[in-house]
Amino acid sequence: METSAGAPRPDSRGLSSEARNLQWLLTNLVEEVPGLHSVAVVSSDGLLLLSSDPGTAAPSPQEKPEGPRGSSADLATIVSGLGSLCIGAARLMEAGNVKQTMVAMAEGSLFVMSISDGSLLGVHATPDCDMSVVAYHMALFVGRAGHVLTPELRSELRQSMESVQ
Repeated sequence: METSAGAPRPDSRGLSSEARNLQWLLTNLVEEVPGLHSVAVVSSDGLLLLSSDPGTAAPSPQEKPEGPRGSSADLATIVSGLGSLCIGAARLMEAGNVKQTMVAMAEGSLFVMSISDGSLLGVHATPDCDMSVVAYHMALFVGRAGHVLTPELRSELRQSMESVQ
């Protein structure tokens, strides 16, 4: 099975219906929201669970990543680090849970949103994206995915991502 860009995608035939539904939600997010470069769901311990470009999750050391810096593995690392930094800041400031983080850059935007189990949804978008549309669709994804992202499902998704590497 391949993505529209031709990158290998995890074979969904052996996945549970919950895992297939999450993959469908992620694909739907990418297809419906203009201006998205890549999307990643990262576990609370920083491991990539779902990706809009799973075939580029772990390029070999000899390969130079194509396109903008932001392959799934890069995005997962950034999302995990930024999420941890914001959670630490919120604790120090006694400000409660972090709901969403947004970074606007000259050549892109980065959005990170918490999922109920401590996992994070990260989106790398174009600088001219409609931020309210991106945030709205991310909130829809989180609302739909949060209650099904159990430890068993996270383990299944990790194994699926490892199989494409």
